[in-house]
Amino acid sequence: MDTPKITIYMTDWCDSCKATRRFLDLKGVEYETINVDYDEEAAAFVTQINAGNRIVPTLEIEGKGVYTNPSRQQLTELLNLV
Repeated sequence: MDTPKITIYMTDWCDSCKATRRFLDLKGVEYETINVDYDEEAAAFVTQINAGNRIVPTLEIEGKGVYTNPSRQQLTELLNLV
């Protein structure tokens, strides 16, 4: 099974972002990161998705949708991880 393309909108200082990335790394899931502190377009996207709030991590999962700070359980289910 192919893993969908995953984009993580994050910052360097965000502990939840680090935890999400660590979890995906442990599961061998590939992803792209975009740091919203340095990408104004990405920051605007995150703000729009989150009703005016710049909440990270925000994950865009191809074919599934956009998720704000998803739990490990939610990621496991969305990505069919074991």
